[in-house]
Amino acid sequence: MHFKVRAATKEDCKEISRMILELAVYEKMPDQVKISHEELERDGFCQNPFFECLVAEVPEENTSKDGFTVVGYALYFYTYSTWKGPTVFLDDIYVMPEFRGNGFGKGLLCKVAKVGKEKRCVRLQLTVLDWNTPSRDFYAAKGAQDLTDSEGWHFIRFDGQNLDNLANEAPKD
Repeated sequence: MHFKVRAATKEDCKEISRMILELAVYEKMPDQVKISHEELERDGFCQNPFFECLVAEVPEENTSKDGFTVVGYALYFYTYSTWKGPTVFLDDIYVMPEFRGNGFGKGLLCKVAKVGKEKRCVRLQLTVLDWNTPSRDFYAAKGAQDLTDSEGWHFIRFDGQNLDNLANEAPKD
């Protein structure tokens, strides 16, 4: 099936927001999504964007059963490893179920890798849920290393009140 991967535009944010919710449903966490398409527009399409995004798009003749032409996305941002250097972090990659198995996910992943390499990134990192065997197998088949067991890294998060508490304990200027 013919498709293209292109940089997302501000006008794509409603479609990206729709697919973020679809991904959250797949990941069994729909109640965790608090972001709106307006916030995506603000945070991704400003002078210093917090993220970049690619979308997978099909021609009009191949729309989804619900009439969508934007059928997948990859949302990523840059971070820095003090050991290795520039890194691209893939926060989300999603393809609508009816389009899976046709190279859309591979196309998105490879394009993120290419964009990262063009910005001198030395690695691509992401997280995947432990029960998501199809995705884990997909990444492994492409050469990804699961660092959970091999290096013992744990993914740690501060949010909500715990983040507020840390910020409130910061030294005064």
